[in-house]
This record gives sequence, C-alpha cells and structure tokens, in this order.
Amino acid sequence: MDTPQPIILTVTHHDPSGSAGIGADTETAVSLGCHAASVVSAISVCNTGELLGVAPVDDSLLIEQARTVLEDMPIAAIKVGYLGSVENVRALHSVLRDYPDVPVIIDPDATLADKESVLAPPLWEAMTSLLLPYATMVCPNRREARAMAVEADTHDAMAQELLESGCRYLLLTGVPHEQQLQNRLYDERGLIREFHWERLPPAAYGVCGTLATAIACHIAHGLTITETVSRSQQYAWSAIRDSRRLGMGRPIPNRLFWCER
Repeated sequence: MDTPQPIILTVTHHDPSGSAGIGADTETAVSLGCHAASVVSAISVCNTGELLGVAPVDDSLLIEQARTVLEDMPIAAIKVGYLGSVENVRALHSVLRDYPDVPVIIDPDATLADKESVLAPPLWEAMTSLLLPYATMVCPNRREARAMAVEADTHDAMAQELLESGCRYLLLTGVPHEQQLQNRLYDERGLIREFHWERLPPAAYGVCGTLATAIACHIAHGLTITETVSRSQQYAWSAIRDSRRLGMGRPIPNRLFWCER
C-alpha cells in the first residue's frame, strides 16, 4: 500500500505547553512533510517558564503503544527522546531489537530541566548500553555527551567513546567556537564535518528534540546522512530564529516558520 508521506514514530514525553515533546515533534514532522505517529513515554507538568514535575508511563504501556503502531504502519524512522526511567529504556530496547532495519535517531535526555536529577546516572548508563547499539544517529549536546562518555576528556574522545557503543553516526551539538556554535558530525572513522552557526537568543526547552526529529524526517525522505544533517540544522536554526513568545516564560521555536512568510 502506497502512503502519501513518510511516517516517523516519535517516542518521548508529553509537554503541555508544546515547547517540546510529542506536540513539538508532531509539528516538526508536519512542517517537513511527514506524518508523526507517537508513543508517550512520560507526562510532564510544565509551561514555557518551568518544569514542575514528570511521571514516566508504565513500561508495559510503552511497549504496547510502540508495538501497536509498528505492527500497523510502515514506519520509516524512529526518533527517541526523553524516556524517564530505566524500565522504559529496557522496554524500548525490547521493541527496537525486533525492528533492526528501521533507522533510529536518539536525542539523549535523562534529566529534562533538572540537571542534578539523581535518576540521571543510571538512565545515561542504560541508554548507552541498551539503545545506542540500535541507533543510526545520536545527537547529544556537550552536557549529555559528557554524562554518557564518562571516560573521555575531549569532545573528540566523547564522540569516539559513544560511537564504540554501537551507533553509526554521532552529531555533537553546541560546542563553543569563537563567536559561534559548532556542531560536529562523526562516524566510526572520526570527524566527518564541522558546521558553524550564529548564536541565537535561547528559546524554550525542546530545541535539541526539534533537531533530532528533523533528522528523522529527512532520513525518512531518503536523504544522505550529510544532506540530512545539513538540512536539519538549517531547519532547527530557522525555527529558533523565528521563535515566538506565546506564554510568560521563554519563547517557543516556530517550527512552521516557512508558511508564515
């Protein structure tokens, strides 16, 4: 059966404000010509200014959501975001191992807005050992890469340590470089390409997830890895540049910027 557009599956939390999570991923997918099926991994209580709480769903419910969709629809790529518990990491691992041919893009997040969460270290470890071996691409920022690559002391060493976990490509984002930010694309042989971007005022939480979802969409459309990464960064940068203040907190990336000009 032919489908009118590629279908991606996004596995992440629900953000009531739409700054991040399922709503933001769906908006990104629509903007880039994909249909987004979704698996809710956690429910957060937040707005554009602060995160007040988060509750992971039961691991069996995560599995049931994912398998129900994967058995029904031709999923072209899977994007993984916040999971919220080691049990949910294990649950997703049990699903991914049955679909080895579907590209998986991981935006590793073990903390949401709480960088000091006591749950983070076991989550980082579980993601590295159980999910990264199935990943086509992992997209950590500097803080996330440092948390997962505990033995590394340079950005290149962090990338290499994470690639040794089994992922095919790694995009390390947000590396300071003079007056710009630098993103670095690696594979098992080392650095492939560096990308430089003008620093923009910070937008609300969800920027990294938007980039990872854009990568999933471009892979679903059949682009090469280099073209996928280049176009996805441009999309995310443009969405941040056109951010809108819809609440009393931080602005939300405008993921449909192109249709409002």
